[in-house]
Formats: sequence, C-alpha cells, structure tokens
Amino acid sequence: MNDLLEHAISAHGGRERWSQIGGLQVEATLHGSFWAVRGFSDKPFKETVTIGTRRELIRFSPWGKPEYDFMLRAEDDVVELRAAAEDNVLETQSGIRSTYKGYDLTSPWNQLQVGYFIGYAMWNYLTTPFLLDYPGVSSREGEPWSENGEVWRRLNVEFPSSIATHTAEQTFYFGDDGLLRRLDYNVDVNVDVAVAHYVSDYRTFEGIQVPTRRRVHRRNSDNSAGENWSIGIDIENVVAV
Repeated sequence: MNDLLEHAISAHGGRERWSQIGGLQVEATLHGSFWAVRGFSDKPFKETVTIGTRRELIRFSPWGKPEYDFMLRAEDDVVELRAAAEDNVLETQSGIRSTYKGYDLTSPWNQLQVGYFIGYAMWNYLTTPFLLDYPGVSSREGEPWSENGEVWRRLNVEFPSSIATHTAEQTFYFGDDGLLRRLDYNVDVNVDVAVAHYVSDYRTFEGIQVPTRRRVHRRNSDNSAGENWSIGIDIENVVAV
C-alpha cells in the first residue's frame, strides 16, 4: 500500500475500527437539479440508506412511495422494488447497468435506474477511503493539486469490474490531514459526464470520519469545477448495523 492511502485510512478512523463495522445505516437528503432532469424529483428527498461494508448490498427507503423500498445487489447487477411491510419483491430488473445505453443527458430514467445510480454511488461514497484498500483495487499517487489555498495529494485509483462504481479510473484528493476533499470521475451510466465532486463538513460517527456535505459539479477541460452543482447529498446520521 502506498503511504498516501495509509494516511487517508488512518485519518478516517483506521483499518481496525473499519474491520469491526459490518454495515451502516445512514439518514441522507438528496437534492439538486439533476433529479428533475432525469424525471425523478424536483424537491429534496430523504432516504434511509443501509449498506453492507464488505458486499455491495444496498437498501434504502422509502422509494417513490412511503410503502416501498429499494434493494441493489450489485454483484448480481440486480435491483428490486419491494413492499416494505411484507418484504416481498414487486418489480425486479437484472442487467440493470446495460439499460442506460443509448440515453442522452436529458433522457428520463425509470425509478429502478435512478435507484441503481444512487445505490452504487452511496455505497462507494460511504466506504471510501477504506474501499480503496479492498481486493482488486489498485492505486498510485499522482501529481499534487492546488485549490482553496491548499495543496492536495492525489491518488489515482483503478477499480476492478467486480465493483459497481462510476467508472474504472478515478482520482481522489486528500488534504494534509488525510481527509478526502474531492474526487473526480466520469459517469459511465450518465453519458460519460466528467465530474468534480467535493466533500466537506466532517463529523465522527461510530469512530469513523464521515463528510456530511457533498456537492457534485461538472468538471471542465482544465480540471477546474463548473460554478454550479447539480447533485447535493447531506448526511444527517450514521449508525453501525
């Protein structure tokens, strides 16, 4: 492991503490113009997100209606709309990632496609930076980057196909304190859009440092971020389950 990743893992709570957490339940609010463009919601929506920390298994509720929830089994590329009270499947889609082919920037997504996007994204966000030490993930330190009066160290990461994520190659920016400041990626399921994603407002939950504010901007050709953000995620609480 390179020393930057070791520093980041330690700063976010350490490998030992993370090994003791088998799952997380998170209260989150999602908002921004992106969701309305995709035909989902023009108002902020609150979700209870439950993830496994080792398997890419994600469940959140409510979904669309108060009586529904949603499950993603990323290793099988399967999503399910479920009746929460009876815990039975109402609708399912296998091969979900392939369903985005042929879409453009304004094509509406159905509720299962929106759920898949949020599901794999939240799992990646909530397991980072520990995820970067998982089997099959490789990384190397790149050139530093100056922004906001700081010099951030950059980690270039390559993910295996076994992990559902935005794209195989991503870049993570860390401050001197080892905490994540920004991550860059292109979104495979969203027409390969280039993104600069900022995180801030860290709080300690369950012995882990968690950024409670996320803002996603388009990324310019000079690697700067566009002025306006289109996706916001605010974390209100995190508990181990």
